[in-house]
Amino acid sequence: MHALSPTRQIPLPLAPAAAHGFDDFVPGANAAALAQLRALDRAGAPVYLWGPSGSGKTHLLQALRDAACAQGWHVQELAGSAAAGARDADEAPALVLIDDCDALDAAAQADAFRAFVEAAARGGRVVAAGRLPPVDLPLREDLRTRLGWGLVFALQPLAEGDLVSALRREASRRGLALPDELVQHLMTRFARDLKSLMQVLQRLDQYALARARRPTVPLLRAMLQEEGGAC
Repeated sequence: MHALSPTRQIPLPLAPAAAHGFDDFVPGANAAALAQLRALDRAGAPVYLWGPSGSGKTHLLQALRDAACAQGWHVQELAGSAAAGARDADEAPALVLIDDCDALDAAAQADAFRAFVEAAARGGRVVAAGRLPPVDLPLREDLRTRLGWGLVFALQPLAEGDLVSALRREASRRGLALPDELVQHLMTRFARDLKSLMQVLQRLDQYALARARRPTVPLLRAMLQEEGGAC
């Protein structure tokens, strides 16, 4: 008889999806931007969020989209070179969301400019985000000036204490207990932005679930070695 090889559990897709609501956003120094979006009216000046990767721009746009859809608003989304879904020509969007403004190609810039014109004419609202302030965006001039004439918020990355709190809260939501040494390892060995840390936590959750083990520094190192990364 052949010896049975050790088996690895295959986790069912039961881990909770990443949370992107307003209540899940850790504001840190960005409380003003959060308050503005929570109270956003259907009509008014455009809002532009800018800051480095991991500062929460996309999280806030997704939270605003979900909140607007829950209120029955028609939402149009643009990002980079693609629009999210086709828009009904007979229904003007109440809210236009534009992400990754610094990466908009020529076609997406044209779509974004049309969205601004339509929003002004038919009472819609535009909220956009990018890594750069409006004045530095590599965009056509008429679009760049429209992105900059409304409310502009420079988002700041979270301080260490806020990052740790956010990590522990997300771990708790996933049913994980993070030992202090694992939190310290994450904070000293990985990029200190929430997006990167949440991605590591999500991968570690799946890795631990597949092996029926609790998250620890040795388990994280084993995961990274399998992935071919540094530990």
